[in-house]
Amino acid sequence: MLFIVAFFATVLLTLNSQYLAAENSLDQNLINPQELIEQGRNLYEAERFSEAATLLQRAVANFEATGDKLKQAMTLSNLSLTYQQLGEWERAEQASAQSLNLLQTEQSINSSNARSQILAQALDVKGRLQLARGKAEATLTIWRQSADIYSRIGDRVGLTRSRINQAQALQTLGLYRQAQNTLTESTQLLQNQPDSLLKATALRSLGNVLRVTGNLEASGQVLQQSLAVAKGLQIPNAIADTLLSLGNTANAKRDTQGALQFYQQAANISTSQTIQVQALLHQLNLLVENKQQADAITLWQRLQSLIANLPPSRTSVYARINLAQTLMKLGNTEELADNSREIAQLLATASQEAKSLGDKRAEAYALGNLGGLYEKVEQWQDAQNLTQQALVLAQEVNAADISYRWQWQLGRLLKNQGKIQQAIANYDQAVKTLQSLRYDLVALDPNVQFNFRDEVEPVYREMVDLLLQANGREEISQENLVQARNIIESLQLAELENFFRAACLDAKPEQIDRVVDRSDRTAAAIYPIILPNRLEILLKLPNQGKIHHYVTKKSQSEIEIALEEIRQYLREPDRTDDVNRLSQQVYSWLIEPMEAELEKFQIQTLVFVLDGSLRNIPMSVLYDEGTKKYLLEKYAIALAPSLQLLQPKSLQRKKLSALTAGLSEKRVVEGQEFSPLENVNLELQRIQSELSSSETLLNQKFTKLNLENQINSTPYTVVHLATHGKFSSQIEETYILTWNQLLKVKDLDNLLRNADSKQSSDIELLVLSACETAAGDKRAALGLAGIAVRAGARSILATLWSVDDRSTAELMSEFYHQLGNTNVTKAEALRRAQIALWNHPNEDWKRPYFWASYVLVGNWL
Repeated sequence: MLFIVAFFATVLLTLNSQYLAAENSLDQNLINPQELIEQGRNLYEAERFSEAATLLQRAVANFEATGDKLKQAMTLSNLSLTYQQLGEWERAEQASAQSLNLLQTEQSINSSNARSQILAQALDVKGRLQLARGKAEATLTIWRQSADIYSRIGDRVGLTRSRINQAQALQTLGLYRQAQNTLTESTQLLQNQPDSLLKATALRSLGNVLRVTGNLEASGQVLQQSLAVAKGLQIPNAIADTLLSLGNTANAKRDTQGALQFYQQAANISTSQTIQVQALLHQLNLLVENKQQADAITLWQRLQSLIANLPPSRTSVYARINLAQTLMKLGNTEELADNSREIAQLLATASQEAKSLGDKRAEAYALGNLGGLYEKVEQWQDAQNLTQQALVLAQEVNAADISYRWQWQLGRLLKNQGKIQQAIANYDQAVKTLQSLRYDLVALDPNVQFNFRDEVEPVYREMVDLLLQANGREEISQENLVQARNIIESLQLAELENFFRAACLDAKPEQIDRVVDRSDRTAAAIYPIILPNRLEILLKLPNQGKIHHYVTKKSQSEIEIALEEIRQYLREPDRTDDVNRLSQQVYSWLIEPMEAELEKFQIQTLVFVLDGSLRNIPMSVLYDEGTKKYLLEKYAIALAPSLQLLQPKSLQRKKLSALTAGLSEKRVVEGQEFSPLENVNLELQRIQSELSSSETLLNQKFTKLNLENQINSTPYTVVHLATHGKFSSQIEETYILTWNQLLKVKDLDNLLRNADSKQSSDIELLVLSACETAAGDKRAALGLAGIAVRAGARSILATLWSVDDRSTAELMSEFYHQLGNTNVTKAEALRRAQIALWNHPNEDWKRPYFWASYVLVGNWL
């Protein structure tokens, strides 16, 4: 009997791997509880959960009648697991509680390993239930209890499975590094064991976590190990599962051809129609995204017959939905209209099948997508009715990751009908649901297609658009302005957490206004927001209760084209006239509307919380054609990823000490060649001459280990790194070069935060000279923002492109000289250093290429 519980428990690890066929019919005449459980298991594997629950209920009653408490407890745990799949949480709670109560009672009369093993497995099931209900910390505690039991009775398989479960809870808590460590330990324990399906599964789980956390190379390597184990065992569907994961990792690396090959291999090798369909759906989606329409249409026709032959199950429901979603992306609006009947039939069939299975979650997903189809073809009332039905079902089973979609969809539909206040209310609910999901966004149901740019960011932006629409009014209400500002702040946080693939930010919403009002009465916070048909600007002045609001009627495309051209010209020293011409336009859009207020309140520092493509250019270079002055000449400038993350505090000048490190020699590291930085020696020497206390790590001495040892041994206030580096929207491609390795942003974060915990956050300024944003990456500045909020430093001074290193030495020398003045903020010190470079006898250095690259992110005081 125990193998049945063990099988059910392993479903926690292999929900996407149904290896056994289900019975085609339900025999109501079964009496033997063993037969009831066997058929219940088959139905569970076939995802016919409602029917499985019926049989397991009968088995529970049978065991209760015979007084077999152990088998009754075992079956109740499996029944709880089945109810969880149906979203029937109260019933699942009751079944789990009854199981554990019986096992506690049985403890007094039965202390055998058999009872202990059933107890551990019952705890596995209870933990899964707690996790599904958003209680990840409680889950972790429960699964650690089950691990202790497995360890005590010598069940290595159960112990490893429990550790893999713990990793799932850690991911949900946003603790991806701990999850990775737990899985790594599990796989190491298995290394000396014979190859097994569990080993293949553990390696696949580790590979998937590594992908989610952005460690794409490591993910591919671990998944190849999993594949080798599965091939050695000759289990076709285990091989196919790993090939699917390899395809997902290749896709994350933007290796489209590699991903397509893995998906094709998975489809070819699998003996399971379910896995074949999953692999082909992945292929189809990639073909559509890459506009390979002819191949996509051929594959679509093949998928239609395969899906039609799938037995009724949750997998077949989601297969139809995912096929419909992909088809909605295929072609233009006219082609969508031509295919809409066929797509609607797919979704209607999915909905009916989910309903017959008693699967409210899947039914909600199908109905909501059908509502989305009607929205696209502008059948507004049908769309609204279906979306409302979907939302009710999703909320009944606490499916927040689906609920927010239908709240957002209702908001769009109401907006199209001119019901703006009702639309805003639905958008507000969608945002709140997303915020409740912050720990889960990177680990959503794999059946639910998820993309931050397409499925999360627009919710925030469209809500801001609605809040800032005049709709015949002369002024936007202060309530709307404050709400719009807060929504943009929330979007900044969500984007950063998506970058790190973890809910890792300690935000303090209550301090947004306090940062400006109390920290610096000469600083103003500016929120430029790029919307489809206009540039919205929110201005918060110190000790002003209200938010000022300005609008520039320019299309998003016009703004982004200008910004991209400025970005390109800034990297070419001889394009100064082009930079001035274009940046004057941006100045007129962004700064001119608020100039009178800035002068009236004698503002000296501008703190920008930038949006979208505005992050790609330094605000210092905006040019006022009337006065022939750059913005830098009028104001000190700082950038903030979010005011909720700042810790405004003046620099402790009396204790100013620096750890400086750099590379002057040519390096080839991890397959990349980096040119020499010949004036790094000069840069570091000049910094030393300006500071009374400093330590230098140059070339061979500049290693991660030496850096860590120095930071942990001495309370430095400044860490200055003069070396190559790159900021990217991809976490794995954001790094700083040391002598022998690329120091990734996650490692830098770890290194500096270790020091923080021991030295009470002594590091106040991190300087990164000779770094640059990744070419061709329009969101590359996100990597810089990511470093700023995770490095443990209150401020970061960095370069957006790699500049002539002799001029850098001049600028950095003057910057540290100015920092010695107790009346000068870091932002003002940078401004003065940039102007000093501009006024240098070397006329070339007047060009923006040389002085505009430097930006201060974070605390400007």
